[in-house]
Amino acid sequence: MILINLLPHREARRRQRKQAFFVALGISAGIGLMLSTLWYAAASRMVSTQQARNAFLSSEIKILESQIKDIATLNADIEALKARQKAVEDLQTDRNTPVRLLAELVRQAPDGVYLNSIRQSGDRVAMTGLAQTNERVSEFLRNISYGSPWLHQPELGEIKLSAGGGGSRDGGRLYEFSIRATLKRSPVADAAPPGRGG
Repeated sequence: MILINLLPHREARRRQRKQAFFVALGISAGIGLMLSTLWYAAASRMVSTQQARNAFLSSEIKILESQIKDIATLNADIEALKARQKAVEDLQTDRNTPVRLLAELVRQAPDGVYLNSIRQSGDRVAMTGLAQTNERVSEFLRNISYGSPWLHQPELGEIKLSAGGGGSRDGGRLYEFSIRATLKRSPVADAAPPGRGG
């Protein structure tokens, strides 16, 4: 016996496929919405974590900036204190300079050399005086050049026969001379006084 289905089976199958499609579409949309929600939550969490890190870094940067300002202020204070200390040391050194200069000139001047005037301007010292011979002036220059820890770079300004025509105590002629030298602020070592010429 042959069975014939007179019901519209194609439409019923079409309806079932349509329902299956909409169900699959709904499930896909639900899964997509759920995944989007999870991704958004994860992204929001990462953003909030990064913002917290940024806030922490900003606070630390502000602390470091204030410390840097303090360090800069301390460096300026240290430099000011060093400048004051140097000024005090220079004053201390300058206070003893005339005594050292006179003692040094006594050590370096050979017999027969007499100083009339000594002038100091900064580190430069100008001297004028009388000498019994030109050789005594040369010896004085050598003593300053090679034997003085406080004076260096002596320069002979001039040497000439004394205009007064007066002689020394032993009847010889006298020569007028002028010498310029540079004063050392801190000598390396005290040199032994050189031997004097006769």
